[in-house]
Amino acid sequence: MLIGEVARRSGVSARMLRHYESLGLLGTTRRTGSGYRAYSDEDIRRIFHIESLRSLGLSLRDVARALDDPGFTPAALVADLVRRTRERLAAETELLTRLGRIAAAEPAGWEDVLRTVALLQALGSPSAPARQRAALSTVGDRPVPVAALVEAVLAEPDPNVAGALRWALARSGPDGLALLAEGLGSPAAEVRERAVRTVAELPRDEATALLRTALDHADPVVRGQAALALGARGLTEAVPTLIEMIVEEGGAGNDADAADALGALAVDSAAADRIAGALVAHLADDALGPSARRRLAQALADVPGPLAARALTELSHDEDRAVALTAAYGLVLRNRR
Repeated sequence: MLIGEVARRSGVSARMLRHYESLGLLGTTRRTGSGYRAYSDEDIRRIFHIESLRSLGLSLRDVARALDDPGFTPAALVADLVRRTRERLAAETELLTRLGRIAAAEPAGWEDVLRTVALLQALGSPSAPARQRAALSTVGDRPVPVAALVEAVLAEPDPNVAGALRWALARSGPDGLALLAEGLGSPAAEVRERAVRTVAELPRDEATALLRTALDHADPVVRGQAALALGARGLTEAVPTLIEMIVEEGGAGNDADAADALGALAVDSAAADRIAGALVAHLADDALGPSARRRLAQALADVPGPLAARALTELSHDEDRAVALTAAYGLVLRNRR
């Protein structure tokens, strides 16, 4: 078969076939009486083998080794190809993400494109001060890729930088809420916590709705942060979760904040009695340990009204000395107010 026919059937150009021959991938082909290259059936099979291996990403040098070295084993080479392919896919995904961020900023000219690229690079800087400056620079007249801010805040370990990013997001509009909702579903606990803390600083009604949904989250940290934020907004549906934070051991480290939030929600006598009643109901649980009873006594001290006062008076005679002292001190503080 002549070279033109081989090229047509195999899809490999005549120029590439000559290149394969020059590299030794194909043996020296026979020539016709007119000097044209003639390929045997074995040559054709080898061409298809070469193309199959090249389709996997092998270099021509590796193709030659694979076809001609009897001791060559594919395992290590295939593993290396897998690694390189993953690296290439990661790089391409990163590029695609960056292009999407630039498109979302709706650049009016190349100056806007370059500005957005610089911002994205700064947000990904290994320097925390550089990331913080980038976050603070995003508020202004120029469009900001909100998705980039969300991605940055969900990955940010530095509390100062995270605060700057949350501040920037609070001023960038509601577009980031859907991405933050995805962050609440992350398998990584630290990402879920960053997401709920960010939502808590967004003042819009949409953020409040998302915080209400988070009260039913499986993660107690997410539930607790959502309850604290809703309590700060004066929403009483946070009360059961706030009490849960007090009752549970350590309340995810926020039992004191939860008690403060309950006190702030007790804005009138009816609300105070409801909150005090819920706290007293938990005190009736015989399975409750002394540390939880002490935390409930501390919470009652911040709740105004006669029901909380009576509960504290009873607790001041509790058989557990720490609980009794806490309740007695709570009564002293109430009398001073």
